[in-house]
Amino acid sequence: MKYFTLLSCLFLFISCKNETTVVDTPQEVIPRYVWQAQNDSLAIAKTQELENPRMHLKLIDAQGRDKNDIWKDVMEAIVSLSLDRVKEISPLVLEQDIPTIQGHIKDGKFTYEELTIFYLDRIVRFESDPEKALNAVISLNSNAVAQARKLDKDGKENVNPYSMYGMPILLKDNIGTDGMKTTAGAIALENNEATDAFITKRLKEENAIILGKANLSEWAYFLCSGCPVGYSAVGGQTINPYGRLQFESGGSSSGSGASIAANYAVAAIGTETSGSILSPSSQNNLVGLKPTIGLLSRSGIVPISSHLDTPGPMTKNVIDNAIVLQAIQGEDAKDSYSFSTTDTYIEAVNKGSLEGVRMGYIKAYMSDTLYMNTIEQLKQTKAILVEVDLERVAMPGFLSILNKDMEADLVTYYNDNVATTIPHRSIEELVAFNEKDTTLYIPYGQQLFEGILKDTTSSQGLKDIKTNLMKVSRGYFSKALHPENDSNKVDVLLSINNFDAGYAAVAHYPALTIPMGFSKEGEPKNITLIVPAKKEALLYQIGVGIEKKLQARKLPKGYE
Repeated sequence: MKYFTLLSCLFLFISCKNETTVVDTPQEVIPRYVWQAQNDSLAIAKTQELENPRMHLKLIDAQGRDKNDIWKDVMEAIVSLSLDRVKEISPLVLEQDIPTIQGHIKDGKFTYEELTIFYLDRIVRFESDPEKALNAVISLNSNAVAQARKLDKDGKENVNPYSMYGMPILLKDNIGTDGMKTTAGAIALENNEATDAFITKRLKEENAIILGKANLSEWAYFLCSGCPVGYSAVGGQTINPYGRLQFESGGSSSGSGASIAANYAVAAIGTETSGSILSPSSQNNLVGLKPTIGLLSRSGIVPISSHLDTPGPMTKNVIDNAIVLQAIQGEDAKDSYSFSTTDTYIEAVNKGSLEGVRMGYIKAYMSDTLYMNTIEQLKQTKAILVEVDLERVAMPGFLSILNKDMEADLVTYYNDNVATTIPHRSIEELVAFNEKDTTLYIPYGQQLFEGILKDTTSSQGLKDIKTNLMKVSRGYFSKALHPENDSNKVDVLLSINNFDAGYAAVAHYPALTIPMGFSKEGEPKNITLIVPAKKEALLYQIGVGIEKKLQARKLPKGYE
């Protein structure tokens, strides 16, 4: 490769953004891609015309942040993979499932190192382009490529095709990861160097590659009220690749959703309290699982509610979802809800069938044309479709669960995971900190944080609310779902997006959401399966059958 003087290189770089140039010092590499701050005033003004008030944005990019800092430590690795090689690898990776990718690596078509760099290249290429950037990633792991290279050396001949070995994955930035910041999107935690969460350890034990951290709705969307989903002070506004600045990205695992929609990694981990995996998975044409509370550990994750929180996988297909779940499950002595299971989710997918499955579709949702058409498609299978008429019920005190749990659980999180040198260690202190610079810290306010301080629910009152709401929500589902062997009821309830996420949350029921198509405007929409607690294997068995019938997953245009 020809060498140039520094001035010549800079000139060439400015002239041709996608060229890689090396200066006289071998270690000094002019980046392939560079982000430049944009004047977003016109784009922001257009959002004010949208019908959805939550899409009336004030900001797009994080204030005062140079996005080039996200990828400066991985750029040398990125430019080591030529653009021609990126193009060769692309059709072998984009929209492919884990077993297929593992098969290509075993066949020598590319390495784990090349796969990792391929994803890093995609992230930086799109995130540095003002017309394609999604603000989906907060940080990248500078050790990811070295870890992948080591896995190549350790040998790949006997790797199980259903393994997470060498698979690059993104974590929502409220999940602790050693050597990286865990911010929850908040400036108050921008220097938080928490160690590995339990599920992060599990991923590393399975030799997955932690590629980086995904953006999110700040404090998992429990900060402001009625504000845009997907915004954080650290990461800016997450953007939906299916309708940039037109459709919501979904929250709070917004960056996890947008990232996997655009094929930034094999999979991502999101977290949900009530709808925060189901919503962004639906908005981004993905498969997302909100598991039974306790199937996955919450240790080392910035909390809202220890009663309702759970992490969960977000993927492009059902088999990958099962592979990730199998990898990260495990009983955690530090999590009071944690339990062990012998279920094999990969086997459930491989044996998946709709034959004889009783599916309950909700009468009130049949006014949705896409849902109605989906139900008609499913009637063409060997499943049994049953109309159910569910009457929605109130859930009094639900907000108090979030308020009082977060007030207590956040203090516990700080004590267990956050260095004592980091201040603002309670909701009261965080509210005061945010008031110091409302433009920078809380451009959309902090109404929910303030509401926490106003909530006077007692400890006994909180226990009573939790007990009552579990009874109410399970009663809501029991009108359709059978607990065991009731032939008059259904095996699975078919909902839309996160429409019934609140009921599933307080019932501790798992839910799996699967792409079912797009609205006439092009907005993704999902069908969501809900079953009784600890029946994730059943979800996967049914889910893969629905996925094969609908085949509704599509890569967003412009992100090929």
